Amino acid sequence: MTAVECSWVSPVIVKELDAKTILSKSRVLDYTINPYIGCEHGCTYCYARFIRRFTGHREEWGQFVDVKINAPSLLQHEIRKKKVGRVWMSGLCDPYQPLEKEHALTRRCLEILSKHGWPVTILTKSNLVLRDIELLRKFNGLEVTLSIATADEKMRQLFEPNSPSLKERIETLLKLHSEGIRTSAMIAPMLPEADGLADQLRGKVDNVLIDRMNYHYADWVYKTHGLEYAMTEDFFLAKKEGLVSAFEREGIHCQALF
Repeated sequence: MTAVECSWVSPVIVKELDAKTILSKSRVLDYTINPYIGCEHGCTYCYARFIRRFTGHREEWGQFVDVKINAPSLLQHEIRKKKVGRVWMSGLCDPYQPLEKEHALTRRCLEILSKHGWPVTILTKSNLVLRDIELLRKFNGLEVTLSIATADEKMRQLFEPNSPSLKERIETLLKLHSEGIRTSAMIAPMLPEADGLADQLRGKVDNVLIDRMNYHYADWVYKTHGLEYAMTEDFFLAKKEGLVSAFEREGIHCQALF
């Protein structure tokens, strides 16, 4: 077990392990691949925090990552036994969190999926996905989704202090889109000051998904900063209506998940 220093957080405890399986059934898409357990971004609201109940980690969310070092070899074995389906990268971690620079597990899994002709949806907050742009261009049926929950950088810093900036994410979408790669944005959960996203995402995405805050992990952030108004049903319904209308005016398909 080693500790990896990150400039924006206390040391992250990193452990390499051999996973038993990697290509798992998903309730969202057909399959999901999680090359890592835990995420350095440590977003305050992240639903994946529940995984600590099953992994035995005592560290706070964002302060541990388990690296499934055998993920590519497992996938190479398992993909031959499964029916082709769309793969979600990833459901319980950011597949392009900083550790991916060193381990390249996401890239190696994508190479296998591409070789076998499997469609993939990537969900990330990171511009590291641009490292693999040549590989992504080879896919049939690939979509890259950037998670962008607010249009305000100060608000991003309150809820996602260890994640890439909004500017980096929007520039990443522009680069991918200009290369002919299908792109989308996930405004989930809708945070305060999300109103300007339709303007910022114009010409950069093919599709947008929006959802409300469905978990209570970040309640302390709302309460600490006087943002309780943004936890109400009225807030989410009003913002949904406004965002859907704004994206429709831009000619961007927008789907609300609530």
